[in-house]
Amino acid sequence: MKIPFLDLKAQYETIKNEIDSAVSEVIQSGHFIMGPNVKQFENEMASYLDVKHAIAVANGTDALILSLDALNIIPGDEVITSPFTFFASAESISRVGAVPVFADIDPKTFNIDPGLVEKKITGKTKAIIPVHIFGQPADMDAMMQIAEKHDLYIIEDACQAIGAQYKGKKAGTIGNTGCFSFFPTKNLGGYGDGGMVITDDDGVAEKIKLLRVHGSSKKYYHSLLGYNSRLDEIQAAVLRVKLKYIDAWNAARREKANLYNKLLKDTPVITPYEAPGSHHVYHLYTILAPERDELQKYLQEKGISTGVYYPLPLHLQEVYKYLGYKKGDLPVAESISEKALSLPLDPEVSEEQIEYVASEIINFYKGR
Repeated sequence: MKIPFLDLKAQYETIKNEIDSAVSEVIQSGHFIMGPNVKQFENEMASYLDVKHAIAVANGTDALILSLDALNIIPGDEVITSPFTFFASAESISRVGAVPVFADIDPKTFNIDPGLVEKKITGKTKAIIPVHIFGQPADMDAMMQIAEKHDLYIIEDACQAIGAQYKGKKAGTIGNTGCFSFFPTKNLGGYGDGGMVITDDDGVAEKIKLLRVHGSSKKYYHSLLGYNSRLDEIQAAVLRVKLKYIDAWNAARREKANLYNKLLKDTPVITPYEAPGSHHVYHLYTILAPERDELQKYLQEKGISTGVYYPLPLHLQEVYKYLGYKKGDLPVAESISEKALSLPLDPEVSEEQIEYVASEIINFYKGR
């Protein structure tokens, strides 16, 4: 049996008529950048997340960069984030000239450990970027308490967590800003790049709206040095169609994750942990597997595609050698990176496929 890691075409087939119609309408309109679909998508996202402002940008990385810029993070400032995440979480900090500071992660949730965050705070610390990794919210009560105590900003990296909840609040809505990615593989993914910043702060929202269009509120008049970070109409139209289904799709992911949990319960692998008060949306279903690389190779031979997120923690990346971290400094992230293996999971994956994946994992460990 051949099982892809993610089948985007299968999802498209379920909403093909709506998508084709939405894209066709944009093409016929002749309006392709920052048009009515972008505005309507922003309004619909603001309503879905129950926030005042949803500002569409070009991608999730830009959402982080524009948030940092809008909150006046400048060269020399320090921003604390996780070492176990996609590179953009730290890259955005570096892009505004600030210094990324890495705090180790919780071994169960893989999210940044609040107790270790506080130890990293210095007089130069200005913000924290907690990442809701794989679709599970970070410990936001602790994050907000630390921020209030030390007068810091919180920028939520919710790029993998659309629709996730922390104690009844949607991920991304708790800090000063929340950042989302609509990369095609995300739970809410476009057919190209896209991103969004959300906030309840009127001043921050206005600054981000300026920054995304070259620092301009009126054509050819510029009050800030900005960026070219605009969402196009076709992506907005596609995302408006998909937004109607996101809760149902997330529910399907949770149901299928639970099936994996049940089938893998008595194996040597550790299945994902869902923290109390957390509503995990399983952007990735990631196990901790002994002999991870050997298991991945075995599954590939059986037609099962898997993914490794993330093989090298950010503090050990070559580009960050200048920060002075060495192996052993953040042992939990380093250990997780050697064991984490993500299994096929999307709303369209069948129970039969999940059962096949689980049976082959069981078979692999039987022979050990």
